[in-house]
Amino acid sequence: MSTTDVGQRRGPMVSLVPARMDRLPWTRFHWSVVVGLGISWVLDGLEIQIVSNAGFTPDLHPSNIEVSWLGTIYLIGEVVGALVFGRLSDRLGRRKLFMLTLLIYLVGSGVAGLAPAYWFLATFRFVAGLGIGGEYAAINSAIDELIPSKYRGHVDIAINGTYWGGAALGAFANIYFLDPHIFPVTLGWRLGFFLGPLLGIVIIFLRRHIPESPRWLMTHGREQEAEDTVSRIERRVEEQSGQALEPVDASKGMKVTPVDRVRFGTIVRVLFRQYPTRTLVGAAMMITQSFLYNAIFFSYALVLTNFYGLKTAQTSIYFFPFAIGNLLGPILLGRFFDTWGRRQMIFLTYLVSGIVLAVSAFLFKADMMSATVQTLFWCVSFFFASAGASSAYLTVSEIFPLELRSQAISYFFALAQIFGAVAPLIYGVLIGNGSSRDPLFWGYLLGAAVMILGGVIALIWGVDAARKGLESVTQPLSVVSGDESRRR
Repeated sequence: MSTTDVGQRRGPMVSLVPARMDRLPWTRFHWSVVVGLGISWVLDGLEIQIVSNAGFTPDLHPSNIEVSWLGTIYLIGEVVGALVFGRLSDRLGRRKLFMLTLLIYLVGSGVAGLAPAYWFLATFRFVAGLGIGGEYAAINSAIDELIPSKYRGHVDIAINGTYWGGAALGAFANIYFLDPHIFPVTLGWRLGFFLGPLLGIVIIFLRRHIPESPRWLMTHGREQEAEDTVSRIERRVEEQSGQALEPVDASKGMKVTPVDRVRFGTIVRVLFRQYPTRTLVGAAMMITQSFLYNAIFFSYALVLTNFYGLKTAQTSIYFFPFAIGNLLGPILLGRFFDTWGRRQMIFLTYLVSGIVLAVSAFLFKADMMSATVQTLFWCVSFFFASAGASSAYLTVSEIFPLELRSQAISYFFALAQIFGAVAPLIYGVLIGNGSSRDPLFWGYLLGAAVMILGGVIALIWGVDAARKGLESVTQPLSVVSGDESRRR
């Protein structure tokens, strides 16, 4: 790989940074990383719930189309934010970006609550989406690079699953904010937009104490800063654990030739020539889980009202068990991704979620379920699907080189959003006016087949990354050898 591919190079150095980070025991320092950075998914789930209730803005007089567009504008903002800030995260560092993106979100969501007109609200929903999209790229990278390898899998998966905790929080808050007996209709909906910023203001102070990724510093020629950062982390860990850390053997050093930036041509070659099957796995996992989630999540209320006779106001009650199942799946199943293995657990979670959905499809077609039983099947299916979906972000973060990690996440995130955006349209048509169950029956079977296909692809071509250092799973570009047999 030439210097024109990756930018200006400096002289090689031998670093123990990755080995030193991976041998750390779990302490309060790592909890601060989890809480300080993991809040991003809570905020995103909260925002989605706020947007879904944007129709309760009577003083702005939005039409139904304008209400639906608010959600689309927010998602477009997420995609743009992920692509823009993902590249900047790889170029400028994780810490600068996860501070910047949180500030952008705080401004976007907070100012939206003050909107005097629809166009103003739409503009700042886009801004809030920019911030959250940027968080996805920068935060996943930072978490995986700061968490020791033996904890990385289940910690990352559990954090991604907290999206549903935020969604449940937003839904619960809206019960009160949108109740005209508690708040005036012109005030309640605005209060919802301040929930995220209030959480974010608290978290931003915690993030001030989270360091830059030493791995990022190492590969960008800032070796002394990387060494100093690891030394500070080690001192904190020793103080918190009460144990002295053993020195790292010099044989675990990694020879690094730092780079300034990675050009787009290099990214294309890495994705499609160096790691083509990894690209297939990442795309398959992200697309399939996004399709299934958007298909069910954005249509469940229509199903409950059209086929089970519920009133629209009643459907929110059924959201809570759905959200709880999604939250518990990554927490309870995540540890098995580090013990049993990545490929095996990805296949299992995708497979079981698809099978449960397929069984429910036949029962739905035969009209053998009540609204409660239908929701129970969704809970079981997405208990597994949520762990699988969370592992998709982990997988994309692990299987590509450090120098383009954030960008890889952003590309696959954008791809997933594009395919996911199609699902609600398809399932809305399949539901229709609820006069026939056959179209949605086939739609559920399609969703099940798509999910199972994603799991099969991961089982065949996935990477065994459990408890391995990031650099063992994928060497940084600066130390990649010419051994093509190791690339897949």
